[in-house]
Amino acid sequence: MSHTSARHLLALTALVTGIASSSAALAAPSQGETLFQQRCATCHTIAPGAAKMGPALKGIVGSKAAVVPGYAFSPALKASGLTWTTANLDKYLAKPTSVVPGTKMMVGLPDPAQRAAVISYLSSQTK
Repeated sequence: MSHTSARHLLALTALVTGIASSSAALAAPSQGETLFQQRCATCHTIAPGAAKMGPALKGIVGSKAAVVPGYAFSPALKASGLTWTTANLDKYLAKPTSVVPGTKMMVGLPDPAQRAAVISYLSSQTK
């Protein structure tokens, strides 16, 4: 193999490796998605119409509380009048029963950095 051919082969290999690396990085889940899977997915899903113990959360950021079809919300959450802004989600996820006494959701996410990551992930999951 000539010196020029070897350089071209090395350049091509570097290009392919770079593309593969950037594709893998793009496919890697965000911290918020990972935390959602670890901390929230037992009770919630993102997929619309696929309620578990809690409602599906696709498009939740910016929506009114207790309006996801196919889930039986607590009377307390229905009466709360909340809109799921990022600020309201942050307060609610910190300690749900303090924000809406009588809510069905008992488990919070006390770590502020984890809450921010999950809320960022939920914000990316639009309708």
